Amino acid sequence: MNLLEKVEFKCSVSSVQGKDSNQYGKHHMFDSVEDTSWNSSEGTAQWVKLHFDVPQKVSGFLVQFQGGFAAKSILVHIETLDGKLILDEAFYPEDVNSTQTFYLKKHVNNKEAMKVKFFFPSSTDFYGRIILYRLEIYE
Repeated sequence: MNLLEKVEFKCSVSSVQGKDSNQYGKHHMFDSVEDTSWNSSEGTAQWVKLHFDVPQKVSGFLVQFQGGFAAKSILVHIETLDGKLILDEAFYPEDVNSTQTFYLKKHVNNKEAMKVKFFFPSSTDFYGRIILYRLEIYE
């Protein structure tokens, strides 16, 4: 089950294309509309940070990039409320349009995950842009 559909959270992103949050903003990753997306500005590195209102369990995540604007790698950092690092793991998505699901090697089984950061050090786009249609986190 996608945690982001049932718990309160805040999201921040590294940048938005042309600073046009209405058309390319972070909320489009969670709106369930197939043709909307978060589009970053040019440059590396890009990131998405989520902060839950209450601690959560986390076992994996789903991403859907636009082919040609995908992350070459995803570094996932998960922290507790007091900033203690619980998990630091790398994942390697394909440069495709389809959804991709990844599971953590070590699930966060206790309800202690407060902050999740998806760090994209580089992109398949020459200019470093990321286009992300969907982001889900699994309990």
